[in-house]
Amino acid sequence: MDTVRKAILPVAGMGTRLLPITKAIPKEMLPIIDKPLIQYAVEEAISSGITEIIFIIGSHGQIVKNYFGSDIQLQKNLIKIGKHHLIKLIQNVMPMHINCKYVFQEFPLGLGHAILLAEEEIGNNPFAVLLVDDLIDSDPHPPVLKQLINIAISKKTNVIGIEEIMPIHTNRYGIVSINKTNQQAEKIINIIEKPDIKDSPSNLAIVGRYIFNPKIFSHLQNVKPGVNNEIQLTDGIVSLINEQDVYAYRYNGSRYDCGDINGLFQATISYGMKYHGLLNKI
Repeated sequence: MDTVRKAILPVAGMGTRLLPITKAIPKEMLPIIDKPLIQYAVEEAISSGITEIIFIIGSHGQIVKNYFGSDIQLQKNLIKIGKHHLIKLIQNVMPMHINCKYVFQEFPLGLGHAILLAEEEIGNNPFAVLLVDDLIDSDPHPPVLKQLINIAISKKTNVIGIEEIMPIHTNRYGIVSINKTNQQAEKIINIIEKPDIKDSPSNLAIVGRYIFNPKIFSHLQNVKPGVNNEIQLTDGIVSLINEQDVYAYRYNGSRYDCGDINGLFQATISYGMKYHGLLNKI
C-alpha cells in the first residue's frame, strides 16, 4: 500500500434518527453553518490526497449530484448581478481535478452492501471509507483520514479509526479487542457489534474512517445477511482479520455524531464559534 487515492462515501441511508426533516432533505445535506455535512467529508478526503470519490447514493441521490455538479445558469446569473466573488465559492464545492462517480443502492441493505457496490470502481486498489455522519475536527492536526492513510502506508495493511467512549455507550458501537501495546496504532484481535457493557472487550469504539485493501470485498461477499437483511461491514472486517492484519488507530481529533440531533447541534455551535466567531458577533 503505497498510497490511497480512492474513497467511498456511502450516503444512501434513510436518516431515521433525524426524521421528519430527512423525509425531504437527506442527512448528508443538512448544514453545519454554511456547508452541508457531506462537504466536510469531501474536503477531508481531498485534503488527505484522495482524487476519486465514489458516492453510494439512494433515493435522495439526485440532490447530492446536483450539489456537486456544475450549475452554468447560476454562474451566469451571478455574473449578471455583479456577484463575481461568489462564482469561485460554488466552483470550489468540487475541484475540477477530482473524479466523482455515483453508484445507486436501491435498498438500504447495510454498510457492507454499500461498500460492495463500489467494488468495480475500486478495482485492485486500496481505498478509504468515510461516513459523513461522523464530522471530525482534527485541527491543528492533519485530517483524520490522512492520519489513517499514513498508518496504512507504514503498516502496509488495513486501518480503522477508533476512539475511547464511556463504557455505558458500548451498545451503540462496534467495539474492538486489541493487542495492548500502548501504541496509537494497535492490531485488532476481534470486533463485537454493540455489546452490552458486561460483554464489551474494551471501551474502544469504531468511528467512520477506514482504510482497506481490496481483499475486504471477497470477505463481504461471504457475509450472511443479518438483522433487516443487512450485510454488516463489521462482519466482513472480523473475517478479514483471519487473513490480513487490521489495525485500530486512536486518531487525533474531536468527533460529532451528526446522525443525531444532539451531535448536529454540538457541531453547529462548535464550528460556529471556532471557525466563524459567530457568538462573538451577537
